[in-house]
Amino acid sequence: MPFNKRVSDSEIASVALAKRLKITGIISTEDDTDDLVTEPAGAASDRCVVNRPAPKFSVPAVMADGSIETVALSQFKGQYLVLLFYPADFTLVCPTEITSFSDHIASFAELNCAVAVCSTDSEYVHYNWRQQAREDGGVGQVAVPMLADRTMEMSRSYGVLSEEEGQAFRGLFIIDPKQVVRIGHINDMPVGRSVEETLRLVSALKFADENGQVCPANWKAGDAAIDPDIVRSKAFFESSD
Repeated sequence: MPFNKRVSDSEIASVALAKRLKITGIISTEDDTDDLVTEPAGAASDRCVVNRPAPKFSVPAVMADGSIETVALSQFKGQYLVLLFYPADFTLVCPTEITSFSDHIASFAELNCAVAVCSTDSEYVHYNWRQQAREDGGVGQVAVPMLADRTMEMSRSYGVLSEEEGQAFRGLFIIDPKQVVRIGHINDMPVGRSVEETLRLVSALKFADENGQVCPANWKAGDAAIDPDIVRSKAFFESSD
């Protein structure tokens, strides 16, 4: 749907900064945080931008139990979601990623985080790939839903579609319980993602959301964080000398 008014990059940045400052306690307002993330009248969440609502989707998927169902973004509301795009089934790097994330599903669950993977293959291709053992290049009975973006619209809306190949680049998005995109990475097709780093990012994001502190480089659970107040933040830097 065309917009009557375009939001400039500077306006988007201002809104995002205001929201972050409110979350960290530097500023306060009586309005709900959600009100700071606004769209022009008639706009849809049809593009992926950090600190804005995640593009909606509703696509077929092969579930962990092998059933085929429709999966929508709204089903993940109230929890974090790691949404992992990958190029194609029956390939080389992709099964290593999918099985690694599946093997760590309990660790994500401890963080109130779901994981879903998506390619432009059909649900029937997904289903058959799951029948192939890992030692034969398959993924086996993985514990994550495998979303089928047959129309390529989901990959396109998240900005990961290679139009020439008709496949998704290796996009990874972390969506929060309010269904706002908080972290986004896109790798070229030859390079896989790190499960351990993704867990660290979810943990840090959850910590920041719950505690109002900000996480320094290489932060992991149990490490000191930084108070966003400019005066109180000195305690962190003094202790890190």
